[in-house]
Amino acid sequence: MAVARRTAKSVWDRFSASDPGLLRLMAGLRTVGAILLALAVLALVGTSVTHLVAGAMTAMVATFAIQEKEVRGQAITLALGLPVALAAISLGALLNSRVIAGDIFFVMLIFGAVYSRRFGDRGTALGLIGFQVYFVSLFVSASVPALPELFLTLTIAFACSAVARFAMVPETPERTLARLREAFRARLAQLVAHQIELLDADAGDVDAVLVDLRRSTARLHEAALMIQGRLEEGTRDASAAALLQRRVADAEIAAERLGVLLLNARSAERVETLTLHLPNASAAMPARARIAQDAGSALRRDLRALLLLVVRLVPDDRGTALPYVRNRLLGYREEQGLPQGSPAVQDCFRAVGEAARAILGLRLAVDAAQDEEYDTPEAARSREEFEAEEISISGEAAAAAEEEPTGLRRPTTRAAVQVSVGSALAIVGGEFLSTQRWYWAVLTCWVVFLNTASTGEILVKGYRRLVGTVLGVVAGVALAGAVGNHTWIAFALVLLCVFGMFFTAPLSYALMSFFVTAMLGLLYTLLNTYSLDVLVLRVEETALGAACGIIAAVLVLPVRTSHRTDEELGTVLARLRDVVSAAVAQLSGGPAVDLVDLARDLDTALDDLRSSTKPLTHPIAPLRARRQNARYVVALLETCAYHARSLAATAELVPSSKSVAADARLALAGRRITHNIDLIAAHVRDEEPDGEIESGASIASMLDSGRHEVLRTGSVAFRVLRHLQRLDEGIVGLARPLGVPLAAREEKAAGTRSVG
Repeated sequence: MAVARRTAKSVWDRFSASDPGLLRLMAGLRTVGAILLALAVLALVGTSVTHLVAGAMTAMVATFAIQEKEVRGQAITLALGLPVALAAISLGALLNSRVIAGDIFFVMLIFGAVYSRRFGDRGTALGLIGFQVYFVSLFVSASVPALPELFLTLTIAFACSAVARFAMVPETPERTLARLREAFRARLAQLVAHQIELLDADAGDVDAVLVDLRRSTARLHEAALMIQGRLEEGTRDASAAALLQRRVADAEIAAERLGVLLLNARSAERVETLTLHLPNASAAMPARARIAQDAGSALRRDLRALLLLVVRLVPDDRGTALPYVRNRLLGYREEQGLPQGSPAVQDCFRAVGEAARAILGLRLAVDAAQDEEYDTPEAARSREEFEAEEISISGEAAAAAEEEPTGLRRPTTRAAVQVSVGSALAIVGGEFLSTQRWYWAVLTCWVVFLNTASTGEILVKGYRRLVGTVLGVVAGVALAGAVGNHTWIAFALVLLCVFGMFFTAPLSYALMSFFVTAMLGLLYTLLNTYSLDVLVLRVEETALGAACGIIAAVLVLPVRTSHRTDEELGTVLARLRDVVSAAVAQLSGGPAVDLVDLARDLDTALDDLRSSTKPLTHPIAPLRARRQNARYVVALLETCAYHARSLAATAELVPSSKSVAADARLALAGRRITHNIDLIAAHVRDEEPDGEIESGASIASMLDSGRHEVLRTGSVAFRVLRHLQRLDEGIVGLARPLGVPLAAREEKAAGTRSVG
């Protein structure tokens, strides 16, 4: 029985880690629940199959369109959405027989729906409801005589959506945050498990383990960012949010650093930290050697103990065993009981101690664990440090106001104009393909513009939608043939497709398009309009809509992919400079600032850069050199961000720690790094750089090394200098692919300025 429970928990942990906070699962269940309830109620009142389809589609729209986090805000938006939906269905029925007037209104509606995104989540939801319900009116060929029954259908659909959202699958910010914390714990456990695999792997298997290690590290980072996005609504006050944010960041950085040090210890030579992040880096690594047997056994034991602390990171675990394990690991931070081994291996033990401290801090922030009676002096000191940090956390942080673009420079205005032009083209072209189902081209044009900001992103999204549609047509043919005239079997399969659509949407746009098209084949069967020609027409209309969207993006107020990537690159460099300068200032004895917020701003900017470079790194991108250049730049920035976060985490200890002291000499070390970042940022902005990239002597040699003991391996000063050195090397390496001039003693870099 115990084995079965452990197996079930392991399976659930894997699922929870793959879907942080169960957000995709809850979205799928909530939407399916709303549709299922709407179908049941509409069937009880004797609605026709056509109106069953309209009700199911409206329930789906009313559920997925609302993305606000607060329950009160969701209720208000849902209430406002009903009159919007009734107006849309009425206009659809009135204009159904007036081709020109209907087309003009449809384009105006599309403009308004996209423009409304500037008003936040509520504006986005209401615009989406208006557009999609108008589309429903076209899909079911709504007419004026049928409006009373359609009004009843839509009202029932919205009511069922409310029941599903607030009663069947309720979603509150607190519950979401609790599930995200559980997902973070599960992903942290996965990362530690992969680190144990790295320690045990034979030389020939290390590359495969590294792939898993990189993936689990990226997933842990994703979960940390998702927690950050839910903190404000899911915690009782700003101080609690700031405290949890800091503890999550500590745990993430400690786990990431442990993986890097384990990789270093596994190498026959000390592998540079930079290597872990670079694409195809494994080919350039020296042959890896196993860690000495005794030290390896001790390290393996302690990593398993650390994994136990992570797995048991829940409120109902008490007793003496866990505190004993935790206290032993915490002792490594202060050289207590540190096993014998090479300097690289001892660094790993110290990192295990740091990770144990981070897990203790996370448990205190989430659970306020009351097991002080088992504390050793080292554990007591860690608690005191956490208490001092908690007292120092300010409730509010001043946000820097950024200039917001106006007019056609505003992204929502530009997108509204572009999608309106593209939709007008799609209407004209769609009418030539089919006078009855031209709206599929318009829908595709609309969809490819959602959540895109450059021509390249629109191109990739259109390509993925076309691929998913073609595959969905094949599935639709098979499902429609299998269902035949069995109405409720068809509805059951529709529900499965809806769940698959929402569960896979964040993972793969092509897969989501596959489920959408398969669902449409079933809906056509229900409406008795199914034929192979209809599904082939669906592919043609999709291709036309994607083409019209791309044409509009290229010709109307275009945003070149290289321009967008340069904008995002400039933002990343600015955030990187903020973190480095603030961390070095605090390490040098300067005033304390909220470094966690600065580090998270850097992470968010880096995620935006990754998203903007996807069109350049996609397999269909024709320029291979450009693709490699973009990947290389992003990899270097990921490395720099890792070291900047580590510096920030160390600097956070200075005000409250008894073992970490400020060193005024570090101010000199940070100047060259920030100077080089400023030069690269100016080059990216097309400004004339004031100087050249400086490189040469190591960071440590730039300092007054009169006190050699501070550079002892494992000391805080040694760790800080190592991160500064890697940052310095990463920034200089970044100058080369971006074409920034180096100092005369360095070889001039080749290449172009843009990431792309």
